[in-house]
Amino acid sequence: MENRGNDDVEKLKTKFLSVWHNVKYSWALKSKTSFSRNSPVLLLGKCYHFKAEEDDDDHTETGFEAADEDYVMGNVEAFRKDFASRVWLTYREEFPSLPGSTLTSDCGWGCMLRAGQMMLAQALILHFLGREWTWSEALKLQPLDTETWTTTAAKRLVASLEASLQSSHRLSDPGSPAPQAQAQGPAEEADAHLREEYHRTLVSWFGDNPSAPLGLHRLVHLGLALGRQAGDWYGPAVVAHILKKAVEEAMDPGLVGITAYVSQDCTVYNADVVESHKAPRDAQASAGRSDGPPSLQNNQPTSAFTPSDNRAVIILIPVRLGGEKTNPEYFNFAKSILSLEYCIGIIGGKPKQACYFVGFQDDSLIYMDPHYCQSFVDVSSNDFPLQSYHCPSPKKMPFTKMDPSCTVGFYSRSVQDYERISQELSKVLQPSAMEKYPAFTFVQGHGRDYDLSAGLTPEKREWPFIRDPRRTVTTAGDFVLL
Repeated sequence: MENRGNDDVEKLKTKFLSVWHNVKYSWALKSKTSFSRNSPVLLLGKCYHFKAEEDDDDHTETGFEAADEDYVMGNVEAFRKDFASRVWLTYREEFPSLPGSTLTSDCGWGCMLRAGQMMLAQALILHFLGREWTWSEALKLQPLDTETWTTTAAKRLVASLEASLQSSHRLSDPGSPAPQAQAQGPAEEADAHLREEYHRTLVSWFGDNPSAPLGLHRLVHLGLALGRQAGDWYGPAVVAHILKKAVEEAMDPGLVGITAYVSQDCTVYNADVVESHKAPRDAQASAGRSDGPPSLQNNQPTSAFTPSDNRAVIILIPVRLGGEKTNPEYFNFAKSILSLEYCIGIIGGKPKQACYFVGFQDDSLIYMDPHYCQSFVDVSSNDFPLQSYHCPSPKKMPFTKMDPSCTVGFYSRSVQDYERISQELSKVLQPSAMEKYPAFTFVQGHGRDYDLSAGLTPEKREWPFIRDPRRTVTTAGDFVLL
């Protein structure tokens, strides 16, 4: 009887917590994000300028959602479409219970997992659709600048109040007609339809159900082996290892041509990455199956320009950019990284509040925020809505508020691609007079040759800056905690 009573108390506590988180994260009043017209905006390697030719020098800032004709001539619409085309993964509620728990929502604790999913989704966009791809419906998204209603659980607490609010909202906001699409030829229509299928399939891999290969349920299940449970805080280094395992063990045929690599001790071992690029024989045999979408790059399947025994590699590098706070000397490093098209972003954020960094302007980071509770979407249906998986409103954060613990991600399509990437990043990582220590390094050989991670527990792996005292190999600048 006592055990049963304890179980009931735990269930009640879980339900109360879930309801509270839904209230906390489902009501939001989003403020507009201001961008300077005089400074370029970098978004995952793409550069945008908001200043039009007839702009006056004394009018330097504008809200992102505004549509003043004097600056639409710049790249504002192109930036909006590019940003809104990135896959947005946020808190969800009312999905099936997570492995090892009774939780049906990740509100309040799953933000780092969601940030990791967004970074992984960007890698898959590069893999299947290319960096130039944008979603055709991106500019039709409604801005998140009005009050949004609570989710199902929270409605039970405020049912009468919400009913009146919803009633007035329906009367006062009849909605605006969608803009008419331009006529397309048969070939363009077919190509757009094909790309939409790839887009939809990609999003479905992140669905909140146990069968989704990259969904929250799968990530939580893999986290159990690393000592993390649903409801725990996941750091960026632990999430990197979880993402690697999820990609490696994904059974969907569409994911057979891609794998992941996580650096050791802030060091990328070239031989390990090259080895990851070489697909095993069983993967080669199944690569020709048509169950999953083929990759598109310049409208050509991947097999048209890469060897059949080659896999793409998602390179994840956990780093620490300072002590208790981010060292300002690393700001230029972060800017340089986010200026590269093969960069898939940075997961980090504020202490205990994760987000996904995708760009910057001046000394502010541009990020996508997972702290927004949305209802469960059944991605098993062929025509599930995609709108809630795309964010129309970017946010900005000063570099000074960035937590020093983060994971940087890159996408490498082939061995030749990796050789170019490692050379370019080595130049970016060259310490200047101000930056004496690089955030990470490239080293020849395999990580196993140095036995760096032998005996490390999952908890110790969370601290990527710990160095093995037995290491004798000299590299171009060891990582030192400043």
